[in-house]
Amino acid sequence: MRVEFSVWKEAGPWTARKFGPQRLPSCSKSGTRPGGWGRGTWLGTGLEMEFDCEGLRRLLGKYKFRDLTVEELKNVNVFFPHFKYSMDTYVFKDSSQKDLLNFTGTIPVMYQGNTYNIPIRFWILDSHPFAPPICFLKPTANMEISVGKHVDAQGRIYLPYLQNWSHPKSVIVGLIKEMIAKFQEELPLYSLPSSDEARQVDLLAYIAKITEGVSGINSKSWANHENKTVNKVTVVGGGELGIACTLAISAKGIADRLVLLDLSEGTKGATMDLEIFNLPNVEISKDLSASAHSKVVIFTVNSLGSSQSYLDVVQSNVDMFRALVPALGHYSQHSVLLIASQPVEIMTYVTWKLSAFPANRVIGIGCNLDSQRLQYIITNVLKAQTSGKEVWVIGEQGEDKVLTWSGQEVMSHTSEVQLSNRAMELLRVKSQRSWSVGLSVADMVDSIVNNKKKVHSVSTLAKGYYDIDSEVFLSLPCILGISGVSEVIKTTLKEDTVSEKLQSSASSIHGLQLQLKL
Repeated sequence: MRVEFSVWKEAGPWTARKFGPQRLPSCSKSGTRPGGWGRGTWLGTGLEMEFDCEGLRRLLGKYKFRDLTVEELKNVNVFFPHFKYSMDTYVFKDSSQKDLLNFTGTIPVMYQGNTYNIPIRFWILDSHPFAPPICFLKPTANMEISVGKHVDAQGRIYLPYLQNWSHPKSVIVGLIKEMIAKFQEELPLYSLPSSDEARQVDLLAYIAKITEGVSGINSKSWANHENKTVNKVTVVGGGELGIACTLAISAKGIADRLVLLDLSEGTKGATMDLEIFNLPNVEISKDLSASAHSKVVIFTVNSLGSSQSYLDVVQSNVDMFRALVPALGHYSQHSVLLIASQPVEIMTYVTWKLSAFPANRVIGIGCNLDSQRLQYIITNVLKAQTSGKEVWVIGEQGEDKVLTWSGQEVMSHTSEVQLSNRAMELLRVKSQRSWSVGLSVADMVDSIVNNKKKVHSVSTLAKGYYDIDSEVFLSLPCILGISGVSEVIKTTLKEDTVSEKLQSSASSIHGLQLQLKL
């Protein structure tokens, strides 16, 4: 059995690029010809191969669930014996590397009366079968990718089956069958021939070698299919917070179209009543592609796993986001991603990394609600005259949040501290219920969609502020508009007073982030 090693690097949000293959010495079992696992052809040999389970187990020595992976690939081989397998080093966009099993081949797709063999590549993660494969088209140099609901410009494939992957009910064979069905509706590749005959020849050709990177391949623009002037907002999650955000945004009339993605199974979610009473301009869906071309995508989902440790709970959220964020980012590539999932600082960082969006377009709800409440308490409850000064709650949600002021100095430091302490005492008794957070989220969405340039205390990339040198997200007063954060507002409180607390929060958050597996 011969194993081909090469290095693949993501050359864009979701592109794998090949750098110089390196061949390892061939090895084979008795009675098995070199070439690969599975019956069928490999590099044009035309030889029948027996599926080498033991050789595959040895190769997958670092896989967490090796035996489950081998058994599933045996089943894949029954239905698709022509696939060829190899081990390659995959370089993710955060520069981390892993040797991953992957297989290539073609799948038959019937389209408008003709059968096309569509070339694909599957990467099997080392946590398989509990994590879905990473799937790409594998076009030739003469092929173009037809960007659509299920394929992006780099050839990465997005399907409901991948987004809802759950072992043991989700299997590769089922994934391939759904892939075939979706491609029958919308062919993912087309060629640039001089005649229809050339087109068919290109599509039916089996590709022996992928072209150097696919990020430069021409693609049809999918964005033209949607009216970009529509104020469309998507809420991800049909729980109490998702419902609260939907109702608040609907009540304020912010969105022309409002999509609520209910990811729960059956009637477990709270969206049934919304469907019964049919709010205007609100669409409830389980298909992530329904979010396409949103101006804002709001994440309210949280994993409800039975993990014991705090790290395990956060990691389960990360695992869920790993399936959601790339797909939603693909469908709304110019959107602002607004994170309400907890812990908000960490999940905003995770979303930023997984989406590959610029930091200004990935923000967390942070301390916006606390800031708005505090300003109301000072002005309307304590009746304080602040003469244009504004107070903000910044930093980390919870007990470690910090109060600071912006604007010109009009109060003595002592008066400012006394007023701050009284206001904070009143703020601490206020809980953050779903409907309250929903109203706060709607206010931020209004500022973004309508480009109001209003200041909110939101979780933004804090590196470079208050001597923070790590990539963490903390709440800072920010001007919000159509592109997300356009400016971070400077505060007037003594820098060393604030910096120590913010640096402590940043250090704690960064330490936890280093333990997460993205």
